[in-house]
Amino acid sequence: MSLTLSMDFRFTTSIEKLWSALTDSSKLAKWITENDFKPVVGHRFQFRHQPSEWWDGIVEGEVLIVDEPNRLSYTWATGDEKHTVTLTLQDLGDGKVNLHLEQTGFSNAQGLEGAKYGWGAWVGELEKLLEQ
Repeated sequence: MSLTLSMDFRFTTSIEKLWSALTDSSKLAKWITENDFKPVVGHRFQFRHQPSEWWDGIVEGEVLIVDEPNRLSYTWATGDEKHTVTLTLQDLGDGKVNLHLEQTGFSNAQGLEGAKYGWGAWVGELEKLLEQ
């Protein structure tokens, strides 16, 4: 059985600016971590976090879907866990954009709760980036 994380976030920004923050490697580095991401289907990339005694800090990914500026999906693999992250953007009008995040493939609730905490913290950084 696998578990799914589903979260929604609303931003005061344009859909184009949010899309850029989700797909531009230098912007991703400001709110997630260093990476070699490119919004190209089939591109393999890494997110390189600070390693710890329990984790090497590397997340391996492959871009699955690029539907600018509406949908982005990629794999997210670390250790024995391999997930799929899908980000769906929706322009709500009046300068508001909804970001729906779905991450599937968790093998246990502890991993899901860790990811929920991680995304929550990263999105706080994303909000700061969008305000610049």
